[in-house]
Amino acid sequence: MHSLFEMPFREVMDTFSQWVIPVVMLLIVVWAALKRVPMYESFVTGAKEGFDVAVMIIPYLVAMLFVIKVFMASGFFDDLKTAVVWVMGHMGLGAYTETLDVLPLALIRPLSGSGAQGVLNDIYSTHGPDSFIGLMASTMMGSTETTFYVITVYFGAVQVKKMRHTLPACLIADAAGIIAAVVLAYILFA
Repeated sequence: MHSLFEMPFREVMDTFSQWVIPVVMLLIVVWAALKRVPMYESFVTGAKEGFDVAVMIIPYLVAMLFVIKVFMASGFFDDLKTAVVWVMGHMGLGAYTETLDVLPLALIRPLSGSGAQGVLNDIYSTHGPDSFIGLMASTMMGSTETTFYVITVYFGAVQVKKMRHTLPACLIADAAGIIAAVVLAYILFA
């Protein structure tokens, strides 16, 4: 066994990461006990409120998941990829068409986390997780957000009807994350 200072960085981070959540939970319990907070009653109250919010947002989630399934079943993503490959070929960018294997991920990620995870698993099974495309897709998953899901859940939970600039700002941030993932993949992994 190595001493702490001789351990490789990866081993130190693995050890640290497995203890972070239990230690934080223990600190919360100790802090609540010191403040004399009735922990069990507070937990039950919070769980009840969380359940009420979950029941309230179910219609919004069902509608969003239905639309996602319709787009996936229609073959829209495959047709879009074919069109973009054709355009890139005519623009002289044919050498970069391999990056279009992450296009379905870029399109589904703002809509659904579980759908994006399914697309990511397909990319892994086709190209491998350590391939250039697999690393690009992993970077994209980490640099983007499930924008429509988050907006649906949070705005639906508080019954907000007018989002104003939220959606455009979030989609711009997602586009920046997608572009950054592609650029960083070429810089770091190509």
